[in-house]
Amino acid sequence: MSKPWKTDKGKWKDNTGVWDSENKRPTPQERNTISTAEVPERAILVSVCSSGTTMERTEEYLNELAFLLETAGGVTVKKVVQKLEHPDSRTYVGSGKLEEIKEYKEALEVDFLVFDDELSPAQLRNLEKALDCRILDRTTLILDIFAKRARTSIAKTQVELAQLQYMLPRLTRLWTHLERQRGGIGMRGPGESQIETDRRLITEKIVLLKERLQTIDKQKVLQRKNRESLVRVALVGYTNVGKSTLMNLLSKSDVFAENKLFATLDTTVRKVVVGNLPFLLTDTVGFIRKLPHALVESFKSTLDEVCEADLLIHVVDISHPDHEEQIAAVNSTLEEIGANNKPTILVFNKIDAYTYVKKDEDDLTPMTRANWPLTMLQESWMAKSHELSSNTVGTLFISAARKENIEALRALMYDEVKKIHAIRYPYNNFLY
Repeated sequence: MSKPWKTDKGKWKDNTGVWDSENKRPTPQERNTISTAEVPERAILVSVCSSGTTMERTEEYLNELAFLLETAGGVTVKKVVQKLEHPDSRTYVGSGKLEEIKEYKEALEVDFLVFDDELSPAQLRNLEKALDCRILDRTTLILDIFAKRARTSIAKTQVELAQLQYMLPRLTRLWTHLERQRGGIGMRGPGESQIETDRRLITEKIVLLKERLQTIDKQKVLQRKNRESLVRVALVGYTNVGKSTLMNLLSKSDVFAENKLFATLDTTVRKVVVGNLPFLLTDTVGFIRKLPHALVESFKSTLDEVCEADLLIHVVDISHPDHEEQIAAVNSTLEEIGANNKPTILVFNKIDAYTYVKKDEDDLTPMTRANWPLTMLQESWMAKSHELSSNTVGTLFISAARKENIEALRALMYDEVKKIHAIRYPYNNFLY
């Protein structure tokens, strides 16, 4: 727990949010009576604006990192950005910026620092030595959220495998107190043998988890074979775009939905009937920019639901200022798992939350995306994406929360599922 600090109004406050009634610094005895379970950890976020990346995009990445931290249960107290050609190979940021971060850390009394890229083992070791505090990177934070959100044994196994694969090359920093400091008789410590022991144990655990996931894959294959009589539709998209809300609306189920990143990790399959045509609808884990490769590998059995689907519904948060890059991130992940050529319905969700800045008549500056009203977006390439892409079969603008334009989505899904069903099961055409 960090020490209390003095506010601009001259009052004392601590990170529990409890104010002292007599405007005095709380005593250690008083502070010990406060439950630490309710105390959010405080962190500084650090990013590098490298060549080819604008400062606006870097700020957007940091905002997403802050949302990840909030989802994990932490609080952002400071954001630090440095412009460099590329991140420093030793400490990610330059030496001057590192000293500045150290001053912020001591003044704000934070619990740890979070860096917006995956750090190498050497960078982690050097940063922990220079800053003398806990260092996390984007990958560690995402893995922590996945571990927190995992509910089923399958999800827990997948997350554990990803964590161990990430930890394996970074073991050296966990045993610095056992490393040899200098040569000479009597100075050789057991550090390397301890590291090798841990490396062997983790490697054996990884092999065991991979075997367990292979067994799960076989079970999933059998489950999917049992569903072959129905067309399969999968909801895909960036995290927190409203896939689970749409799933609940279309299937009348109660899948957990929350305005946080990675609210859903476990694949949910429900039978849906539109008109007189039944099909299976799958809610999948959301994607994110800079998604750790270990997670893609570990969640292969879950992502196979996307690969086996006959039709994809790509859900996009139209209210997000960077939704175009989110579309690109999802398409990149779909390409990585080999599901980028499937028929896709592009659904722009959250039209009720879309906002724009209206320009004054005497404002002669060029119009940007932030100035576009929703009607203008609906007439742009987005509404015509099905004409520009061979695998996009339709585009819709909806609000799952307010149930706007849902009937049009149902009609489009019916038409596309009907086409697939007619090709696969021509003898059942009398059903529709």
